[in-house]
Amino acid sequence: MPVVHVELYEGRTREVKQRIVFGITDVFVKEGVSSEAVTVILTEIKKENYGTNGKLVPADRT
Repeated sequence: MPVVHVELYEGRTREVKQRIVFGITDVFVKEGVSSEAVTVILTEIKKENYGTNGKLVPADRT
C-alpha cells in the first residue's frame, strides 16, 4: 500500500491537484499496484514559510 506525501505551494486549483493525484497513482498502477491501494496526501505550504539555499523563497515564485 504506497502512501505518497507531496508538499507544494498553496494556490493550485482542485483540478490541478486532481491531475497530480491521478498522475502519481497512474505510475503505481503501471507497476501493477491496484489504484485502490495508492494514497496520495497533498500538503499545501504558504510560500512565506518555505526557504531554500539559506533564503526565503520569493513571494512571486510558483
